Order: sequence, then C-alpha cells, then structure tokens
Amino acid sequence: MMGGFGAGFGMGLIGPVLMIGFWLLIIIVVVVIARQLLTTATAGRAGASQEDSALEVLRKRYAQGDIDKREFEEKRKLLAG
Repeated sequence: MMGGFGAGFGMGLIGPVLMIGFWLLIIIVVVVIARQLLTTATAGRAGASQEDSALEVLRKRYAQGDIDKREFEEKRKLLAG
C-alpha cells in the first residue's frame, strides 16, 4: 500500500505545461500592450519632429544663401500651418 504518496502529483505533466503556458500568455500580453503604448507615444512626436526638421533645413538653406528672405518667410509660413 502506498498510502498518501503521490497525492500532490495527480496531474502529471499537464500541471507544469499549463503553468508555463499561463506565464507565456501573461508575458505576451504585457509585451503587446507595451509596444502599443510606445507606438502611440512615438507617433505623436513624429509629426512634431518632422516639422522641426523641415524648419531646420529651411533655416540652413537661408543661412547658406540658397534662398532669399522672401522665399524663407513664405516657406516658413507654409510649415507653420
């Protein structure tokens, strides 16, 4: 007679496999949420940085003499909105 031996191992290998699956699911959900938040946050800044970059290029062209003051002002107003 074995008595109470093995009473805690009734599920065999299914228990550990389910536990690993559970934690993998939790990790995947956290990663997906983090990526979504980062994508949303960087999308808002991308528009502003492109506008700043275009303005910097415009300023450099004006400083180098590639465009005159009238053209600089026209393009700057277009970039501002």
